[in-house]
Amino acid sequence: MLLLDEPTTGLDVAAREQLLDTVDLMHRTHPDLASVLVTHHLEELPEGTTHALLIADGRVVAAGPVHNVLTSENVTAAFQHPINVDFRDGRWSARAARTARASS
Repeated sequence: MLLLDEPTTGLDVAAREQLLDTVDLMHRTHPDLASVLVTHHLEELPEGTTHALLIADGRVVAAGPVHNVLTSENVTAAFQHPINVDFRDGRWSARAARTARASS
């Protein structure tokens, strides 16, 4: 089993991407190797991510197949802040939902 706890902390974007490429390569070359990655940043999830667990205040918010768990609704509930979640080209992203601003 491969256990990664916030593995990209302190890395610049190039080093982060190289690490994620390595994790993806390990998944392809060793498909029986289970891996667990702990992160607060959806952008750090490798392409091979199949399942997710969202925890907030010591409670499970959602768990299961990654596409069922990493939704805007679930991530918003976990962080108690409006978050838009997107999945594009095999990678996840999360950004604060923009609220309408009054014109000046």
